[in-house]
Amino acid sequence: MIVDVTENDERGQVGIGTLIIFIAMVLVAAVAAGVLINTAGLLESTASDTGQDSQAQVSNQIDVVTAVGEVNSTSGNVKTLNFTVKKSAGASNIDLADATIEYQSDSATQTLTQADSSSGTIDGVDATHFTNSSIKGDGDLVLDNTSERIRLTIDVNAVDSELPEGEEATVRFVDQSGATTIYGVNVPDSISGETFVEV
Repeated sequence: MIVDVTENDERGQVGIGTLIIFIAMVLVAAVAAGVLINTAGLLESTASDTGQDSQAQVSNQIDVVTAVGEVNSTSGNVKTLNFTVKKSAGASNIDLADATIEYQSDSATQTLTQADSSSGTIDGVDATHFTNSSIKGDGDLVLDNTSERIRLTIDVNAVDSELPEGEEATVRFVDQSGATTIYGVNVPDSISGETFVEV
């Protein structure tokens, strides 16, 4: 004997309440999907910006071609530091107007910014600024190819006491992207009679 299992009292019923719950679930899932897509897009954009900034901090290096100290003929100590710089290979354009130089020795620590070109000094003492002069290139403060050379000058006498024989200092060049180039200044043990010395 065959029993019919599809009798009327055993069939599934779909009421209006079940339909409303189903539609609500679909709507909630759609909203959640939209939020996830927006969040993923925001995270992708942030990650891309962070990646570009990180790449700039690694590749945008300032290369120090030469470093020369000018000797005070009276005291026999180094009174100014002159750095000839260029941008490293693979670096983006480096705007020295937005760069800073951090000078540190045993007796002084100072962060220097680009001097106002109209005055060159602040209150007659250039204790918080560095100056520049173009050696090779288009004469502006932007290093946009590796053949350009710009001389950056620090008045050590204004920032610190003059550097005597055998003295050391650390100079950090930080460009507009935050990339840092560290240069160690080492005054020779004997500079008597010299006008300029390599440091």
